[in-house]
Amino acid sequence: MLTDLFAGSLADAARRLESKPLAEVEKQALSNSPALNAMEFLAPAETIKILAEVKRASPSRGQMAEIPDPAALAEIYANYGASAISVLTEERKFKGSLSDLEAVRARVNVPLLRKDFISTEHQILEARAAGADIILLIVAGLPESNIARLMEFTIQLGMTPFVETHSGEELKIALGLGAKLVGVNARDLSTFETDRDLFSRLVSEIPADVIKVAESAVRNADDVAHYRINGADVVLVGEALVTNDPAAMLKSFLSAGKS
Repeated sequence: MLTDLFAGSLADAARRLESKPLAEVEKQALSNSPALNAMEFLAPAETIKILAEVKRASPSRGQMAEIPDPAALAEIYANYGASAISVLTEERKFKGSLSDLEAVRARVNVPLLRKDFISTEHQILEARAAGADIILLIVAGLPESNIARLMEFTIQLGMTPFVETHSGEELKIALGLGAKLVGVNARDLSTFETDRDLFSRLVSEIPADVIKVAESAVRNADDVAHYRINGADVVLVGEALVTNDPAAMLKSFLSAGKS
């Protein structure tokens, strides 16, 4: 599944290059307003930070929400306490697009994560051109040397690399590369099964100067409280927000996530 997701995203990026040459994408990326400093917005605080996701579908759950106006949803997220917003741009299984990212950027003033299966500098330039501030890099899908190269490119553009891990070995790679925003995803992207206790088993290995993000398996406020008690600085939440009242859910998450 993960191999197919990366291949699909790469093929879609190649298709976009046919209509928008790399030089044009680069020009737009470099002329955009500087990226927001995600590390400041997501820095540890007395209350857990929420990275709220605009997410229509997934390979494991299928269609979850129509979301005809992603910018309106993002505005609710920002107004009700989300510190940053993740926008799915993968087109095939998650039903997202770069247009969603551009629309959200025009509406909110918090950092935006381009959530996709990134493997090239072109995709990072696309993200910056569309207004993203954070780039997702998935250790399970990339050789270590590629992650290092893409992290450096992301930083050169003034953006923040968000390095996602799914195991102790992947966490060692992320930390060895100097990642300062690190996610532990309860969902294995090879099998799409979840392990709700993975974060609590790995968190002690993450240094204090690294922002710790718990990803997936957040169904309700109790799950947020569980992650917080176990040391999460940030939780990334998608499905629970798009399938319920997002404002009410965010209120409950932030209340449950107090130290």
